[in-house]
Amino acid sequence: MNASDTIFAPASGVGKAGIAVIRVSGTKVLEALEVICGIKNPKARQVRFAEIKNPLTKEVIDKGIVIYFAGPESYTGEDVAELQIHGGRAVLKEVLGALSSVKGLRTAEAGEFSRRAVMNGKMDLTSAEGVADLINADTKAQRKQALRQLSGELGNLYEDWRHKLVKVLASIEAFIDFPEEDIPPESINTAKQAVTSLIEEINRHLDDNRRGEILKSGFNIAIIGTPNAGKSSLLNRLVKRDVAIVSKTAGTTRDVIEAYVDIDGYPVIFADTAGLREATEEIEAEGIKRALAKAENSDLILAVFDGEKYPEMDKETQELAKDKGLYIVNKSDILKAPVSDDLFPISALTGEGIDKLWAKISSIVTEKLSLQESPALTSVRHRESLNDAVSFLQRSMNAPQLDLQAEDIRMAARSLGSITGFIGVEEILDMVFKDFCIGK
Repeated sequence: MNASDTIFAPASGVGKAGIAVIRVSGTKVLEALEVICGIKNPKARQVRFAEIKNPLTKEVIDKGIVIYFAGPESYTGEDVAELQIHGGRAVLKEVLGALSSVKGLRTAEAGEFSRRAVMNGKMDLTSAEGVADLINADTKAQRKQALRQLSGELGNLYEDWRHKLVKVLASIEAFIDFPEEDIPPESINTAKQAVTSLIEEINRHLDDNRRGEILKSGFNIAIIGTPNAGKSSLLNRLVKRDVAIVSKTAGTTRDVIEAYVDIDGYPVIFADTAGLREATEEIEAEGIKRALAKAENSDLILAVFDGEKYPEMDKETQELAKDKGLYIVNKSDILKAPVSDDLFPISALTGEGIDKLWAKISSIVTEKLSLQESPALTSVRHRESLNDAVSFLQRSMNAPQLDLQAEDIRMAARSLGSITGFIGVEEILDMVFKDFCIGK
């Protein structure tokens, strides 16, 4: 990947459409517009109607809209042009071919426009990740979370923490490097108090039960139970379509069958699993193994018990669901014994009790994923870097020497900076001179 190249790529979806958008970014944008559109010295942010021609044959490929954005006032911070053309496959293919024939232009790599925006200071890494999350958002809540991240809420939080560490580090570095200056020793205690406060703040942010990450990827609900308890029928009833085969033959479900549902704007993935019992052959054993793994990694378990056998309840199913499960007794239409209040009697066949179960699931999902005032942690990458920062800060509190303490704080600041992509080197010196007026 060469950052000096001028790049181009479709910025709209794949397939036929009324309009397709092609984005071009780099130093040769003006040259490209002159070659394929005959436009010289375009005014920035002015809409132009133009013929788009093949530069080799001079044949008109299409007529469309051309908009020029002069850097740095553009998405990437470079000169950018957007071509709005008709969205037929042949038109798009030939316009892209025309651009590729211009010397110095090449097809953009995945994410390269946003990468250049980060490199040119138009956004930080968390905002760039927010762009991807917004594009991939399937539900209202996912859209809201991604938009908050794109708007800089998460990046601003992490940058605020990093700035605090830079200020602390400046105090310690000044005390070490300029002992002749009139710097009060109390500043070291103040620095330690700031580090302690920041450790607590970051830990509160980390202690979120993976709310943002689950909202991003989906809330996983595993349906488990013995064969013929009605798991597949329940899945079909909950998602309101036939996604799983229903049969009286025990062991019909061999693999995990997933179905995606939007519950009040939150993404939920239901998973039907193989019936839990002593496997009779290799394929069934593998299915049960996957069922157990799915239950372990799920956010909620729907433990389904056979109403024909109630009050007898499978012990293994109970054990798997005891910490994060709802106990459901299926076939309520043929129940012969009263059901205790901590169970959900339902009939996947008739729909009896489904509304009450659905309301309970919805309340759990909403409580788990609802957006908070503080921006949510949305990435494993962020979590790992924050954990690293906390470890460095905790180690700094016990460092036997000031220079070792300073090094740990510097590493913590770098960990925070790795999240946003801003890892400054000169800031610490700048802060020293600003806050302590050294050299006067």
